Amino acid sequence: QEHAYPADELMPLTCRGRVRGQEPSRGDVDDALGKFSLTLIDTLDTLVVLNKTKEFEEAVKKVIKDVNLDNDIVVSVFETNIRVLGGLLGGHSVAIMLKDKGEYMQWYNGELLHMAKELGYKLLPAFNTTSGLPYPRVNLKFGVRHPEARTGTETDTCTACAGTLILEFAALSRFTGTSIFEEYARKALDFIWEKRQRSSNLVGVTINIHTGDWVRKDSGVGAGIDSYYEYLLKAYVLLGDDSFLERFNTHYDAIMRYISQPPLLLDVHIHKPMLNARTWMDSLLAFFPGLQVLKGDIRPAIETHEMLYQVIKKHNFLPEAFTTDFRVHWAQHPLRPEFAESTYFLYKATGDPYYLEVGKTLIENLNKYARVPCGFAAMKDVRTGSHEDRMDSFFLAEMFKYLYLLFADKEDMIFDIEDYIFTTEAHLLPLWLSTTNQTVSKKNTTTEYTELDDSNFDWTCPNTQILFPNDPMFAQSIREPLKNVVDKSCPRGISRAEENLGSGPKPPLRARDFMASNPEHLEILKKMGVSLIHLKDGRVQLVQHAVQAASSLDAEDGLRFMQEMIELSSQQQKEQQLPPRAVQIVSHPFFGRVVLTAGPAQFGMDLSKHKAGTRGFVATIKPYNGCSEITNPEAVKEKIALMQRGQCMFAEKARNIQKAGAIGGIVIDDNEGSSSDTAPLFQMAGDGKNTDDITIPMLFLFNKEGNIILDAIREYEAVEVLLSDKAKDRATIFKGKMIPNYILDSNLEMENMDQKLPENDSHKQDSEEATSESQHLDAVSEDPEEGENSDITDPDSLSPAHTDSDSISISNQDSYVPGTDEASAPEPLSTQGDSQPQEQKTETESNSKVDWDSKVQPMESILADWNEDIEAFEMMEKDEL
Repeated sequence: QEHAYPADELMPLTCRGRVRGQEPSRGDVDDALGKFSLTLIDTLDTLVVLNKTKEFEEAVKKVIKDVNLDNDIVVSVFETNIRVLGGLLGGHSVAIMLKDKGEYMQWYNGELLHMAKELGYKLLPAFNTTSGLPYPRVNLKFGVRHPEARTGTETDTCTACAGTLILEFAALSRFTGTSIFEEYARKALDFIWEKRQRSSNLVGVTINIHTGDWVRKDSGVGAGIDSYYEYLLKAYVLLGDDSFLERFNTHYDAIMRYISQPPLLLDVHIHKPMLNARTWMDSLLAFFPGLQVLKGDIRPAIETHEMLYQVIKKHNFLPEAFTTDFRVHWAQHPLRPEFAESTYFLYKATGDPYYLEVGKTLIENLNKYARVPCGFAAMKDVRTGSHEDRMDSFFLAEMFKYLYLLFADKEDMIFDIEDYIFTTEAHLLPLWLSTTNQTVSKKNTTTEYTELDDSNFDWTCPNTQILFPNDPMFAQSIREPLKNVVDKSCPRGISRAEENLGSGPKPPLRARDFMASNPEHLEILKKMGVSLIHLKDGRVQLVQHAVQAASSLDAEDGLRFMQEMIELSSQQQKEQQLPPRAVQIVSHPFFGRVVLTAGPAQFGMDLSKHKAGTRGFVATIKPYNGCSEITNPEAVKEKIALMQRGQCMFAEKARNIQKAGAIGGIVIDDNEGSSSDTAPLFQMAGDGKNTDDITIPMLFLFNKEGNIILDAIREYEAVEVLLSDKAKDRATIFKGKMIPNYILDSNLEMENMDQKLPENDSHKQDSEEATSESQHLDAVSEDPEEGENSDITDPDSLSPAHTDSDSISISNQDSYVPGTDEASAPEPLSTQGDSQPQEQKTETESNSKVDWDSKVQPMESILADWNEDIEAFEMMEKDEL
């Protein structure tokens, strides 16, 4: 409210609201923003769970008074349903509960429900397809096919996008008596069920909304599919329709047969479910142990949860994606709540205090590494601890809710949480809806079920309060074999298809043995349906057409070869890259809370081998480009030198500042508006000569990040930073020094928590450096003749991190082959061929204002002098279609 209202989201680093069209576009991520105070609506029922009833009453009044749902803006049907429609319905559910109790909300007359119904009607035009599957986006004002709608041309949607509607839409129908919403949601679910792959009973990731053809034929329980399975089971719980449970159990049997490879959950092909589709997992699958608890299948839930916890202990947070041997695949972490959700449900099921320890670790990591002056910032890179100016609404809607409920006793709650079911966004819907306004007949449309184990067809959900009344060690006995699974790392075993073959035939050609100049190898490729194309730039492209293979077995061998080649190519490229580094501002008033992502140098001190990093006050050098002898050495001596990119080699800059007595250097990009948010990082290369004489650390900051330091110097003069391989926690930074009281305040709440926890280890462990990188780092060597505008096109002039490590481009036009570009999960940063960062179409924030959270004491008194003005981005961008 203080910094962002009425914007959709809070930007916690710059202490302002994120308004769509006033910030650089983030692509599909922005489809959740509709100028309807998203975070406020998404957090309504969280306030009641936290017993903030007065604040809830005021928040509801704000929503009723200020929120407009008739905006000319294109939004995601899926996100708007689970966050806004779900938020309004959850708010209505707890509002009528409070009104019935007689103390609060006596004035309430269903206003949130009226808004929910209005929004429901605005989403209905998206369902105007022959299949009944909704378009992925809709214009709140003009619908889909209106000339001014700017949407309606899409052909595909994800399975979860179309299959995660039934709870909210059915609840809306039951609350209002208007059946159309539940009918539309049921029709979409029916269509997906009918289109499942009949032999495997699995569904793909994306589907054509007009034809029903599967566009992406890989299947898992993570991004793109996750909440489809969740809503089948929860629809049975909420609505009492047996067909939903039958469908869920059919899918669940397939999941445990093909996808579950304890403790891993790996994507497979729907047509060939014994063949893994990728060698990494995304973080969204962390919800699945919680769903297994609801199903009553506790053992695999404990196993997968423990594996995920081990990954978190290694990196402090769960990376967006990680490999089967637990290396970082995508390093971002937007403070997702799925792991906390599963932790809560496992504690409810087992009563094991171990899960309280897990929750304590989550809270400690949030306070240490994500808490910033105005909130909690997403992690741009879990390896370095760098932040992103982002706090999604689900952080307050879900993370706060599940963590509070994990530690709350029954007397801490003002209502019985068991009377409600959680939506996928953790909104509360009352179970009594199952007997209210049953306007849709419960016809069993489920047919052709596979014969399954009878245990899969339990007709009631397990009572979590009596699952293990006499065996408190049950969960521990399952966890024990997995406690070192990440540290030991899973070996790169053979694929499950090969495993089933036992000592049978092996693939005729392995990727590691392939030589493009070997005629025998080319003949084998042809037999497997793989063709080789020589590109003009000297690279070789491999393309597989399964229909051109000599047999189905040869086609499967070809698919496996392509997968091996992708993994080999990725691994070779990663071995040639240096990881990103961190610049952490440790002086007043930052105190280590601001971490900037920095590009490394191929010369100078290796910060990964000097864990303490280099700490010092910063000083701007003269001349600013650092390309000649430094004229202000007295200002630079024993400090970290700031300089501008351009006009000479990076190594030359380093030598000049080292000669002047600097203990480190930061090169700031001169490309106005460049940012690590939107441009790929790159590493600074040497000058082609021996650089062993350079012993100080050198890091590179894009323009936006560099300006944060420059602005701090203008405001505070003395600015101290820490150059390191990853961000350090504040206890380490201030070891042996006086720690500001407010830093300690964030951890005081842990003392009360400790009273509830058993006296054992908190299972914390320091983060270790990941061996795999998710970001591609360009190696750029500045050209003294061309200056900062020279384009490097000759591959020989680039370091190995930029050039193709194996000169092979791989594609598959017939069946899905996993690569590093997945539509269902966040995209990794791309490599950049230009020697300069790409220009960003935004204006630089030259004066960033950071208002500090007034609720953290004594922050007001410490930071009373921080009064910089925020200069908002002036460029208005059109909505993403």
